[in-house]
Amino acid sequence: MKYFRITGKVELGAKQPYDPAAARARAELHAGNFLFNRAKQIEYLREAFAQGGPVPIVISSYDAELYGHWWYEGPMFLDFLIRKAARDQDVLKLESPVDYLSEYPEQQLSQPPLSSWGAGGYAAVWLDEVNDWIYRYLHKASERMIELARIHHDASGVTRRALNQAARELLLAQSSDWAFIIKTGTMVDYAVRRTREHLLRFTRLYEQVKGNGVDEQWLSSVESRDNLFPEIDYRVYRPN
Repeated sequence: MKYFRITGKVELGAKQPYDPAAARARAELHAGNFLFNRAKQIEYLREAFAQGGPVPIVISSYDAELYGHWWYEGPMFLDFLIRKAARDQDVLKLESPVDYLSEYPEQQLSQPPLSSWGAGGYAAVWLDEVNDWIYRYLHKASERMIELARIHHDASGVTRRALNQAARELLLAQSSDWAFIIKTGTMVDYAVRRTREHLLRFTRLYEQVKGNGVDEQWLSSVESRDNLFPEIDYRVYRPN
């Protein structure tokens, strides 16, 4: 629920009530403005590279949590943007970088430098003396996941479920939020607990798959607690 509009730096009691209609109209206006400027950008690039250059592509990448968490009307903005791009212009089209590369596979290769949105633009937030202890365990779990995928080329039944859950637990343990929380000092106990829980579950699954069989009752319990990425396939960890 959104109770107040952004009235400025005033006391909470002085804020004006949220106006959904006005907010929706502003989100639509902003979406139209964004699309207009991207179309102009594409037109400029087409003209600049008219002499046999590549078909221009504009990459817009953002932190997903901005849409809804920090920017309440963010999902609404995206909805307007996608609809307007489909019906209100014919200069550009929306597609993923993978789609673009499939159409124009010959591209100059480049290696972007390591950077992040964190303080200083580097990785210091996630690799600090207060949270660096997690990485030896994450790296070991990653090695073990690759080992399991190499051994089990095409598992089925409960073994496949266990392998997929192991991959799921590894991804959950690797969530950058845990290291971020430990560094910022907010809910540190929770972040440490989540890191340890997922690593311990992964280790138990690893030992069961490598050992005398999977405890299916326990596996079902774990699957019910953390079941994101329902289509996950452990074989993505198989080395080429």
